[in-house]
Amino acid sequence: MSRIKDAVDAVSRAIIEQRDYLTSLDLEIGDGDHGINMARGFTAAQEAVDEMLDTTKPGPVLDAIGRALIQNTGGAAGPLFGTAFRKAAAACDEETGLNIRSLEKLLAAAIEGIKERGRAEAGDKTILDALIPIHEVFLPENTEGKRLFEVLQEGLRSGREGVAYTKTIVAKKGRASLIGERSIGHEDPGAMSTLLLYRALYQFLKK
Repeated sequence: MSRIKDAVDAVSRAIIEQRDYLTSLDLEIGDGDHGINMARGFTAAQEAVDEMLDTTKPGPVLDAIGRALIQNTGGAAGPLFGTAFRKAAAACDEETGLNIRSLEKLLAAAIEGIKERGRAEAGDKTILDALIPIHEVFLPENTEGKRLFEVLQEGLRSGREGVAYTKTIVAKKGRASLIGERSIGHEDPGAMSTLLLYRALYQFLKK
């Protein structure tokens, strides 16, 4: 079993185990099905990766996850998270590895994919409000002289701050945008899912 596959299992479990929590967040400002949809999508992603003969290269694994999410995750989450994984997959090459530079490149590609697919920007109360702060930690100007795990830890802190920020702003995208000012005071479920995925990866790598 490859380490990449082990990582996929770890992040998938993190989402599946938090299904009810994510659904409770979505009940406040959305359709109340985000956790259910995400759990279904990542269950399918695990199965897709299980069926792969070779899971030693990140690109094909990320693409398989993206395809599974698009095909099996309901609501806006499927296209957005699925696109993020597929764009990250397309950014992989022979030099891609577990290092700051590679992670920065993959995060940047995922963000651009979400922006294009969701027509969203920072401050819209979406996935991006967690993902963009995480990515910024990996930029060259913020990583000089730092080890990978220092940067990973800083990314976790920035992701948490990003999720907290979503409580203070009005939703401008998706079902939550329909309730306007009443969306203030509630965390965005997509941003929280992003944080859970990143935290699970961080904890896996830390081991």
